[in-house]
Amino acid sequence: MNQVAFKMKLKPGAKAEYKRRHALIWPEIRQLLADGGIRDYHIFYDQETDILFAVHNADEQGAIFGKQEILEKWWAHMADLMDVNPDNSPVAVQLEQVFQL
Repeated sequence: MNQVAFKMKLKPGAKAEYKRRHALIWPEIRQLLADGGIRDYHIFYDQETDILFAVHNADEQGAIFGKQEILEKWWAHMADLMDVNPDNSPVAVQLEQVFQL
């Protein structure tokens, strides 16, 4: 398993709606993540900066989704709440692990 960590930026005032939508995450998205080898996925929120910190475990080959229609629909569904790329995918900055105990 590989651990992956990244950060995203939530728009100010969007935390409650972000949490609400994730509480109702679509079953197809859950399945896509599971099929892609994503396990133990957590997202944390920093209220001072509106930064989302995500961490998950991925199987040996990692999650490669390519062009998945359901993922593109999810991104469009979430695009009004966060910083996104032109294709509506979240702007995600990979984080380097610098310590482990």
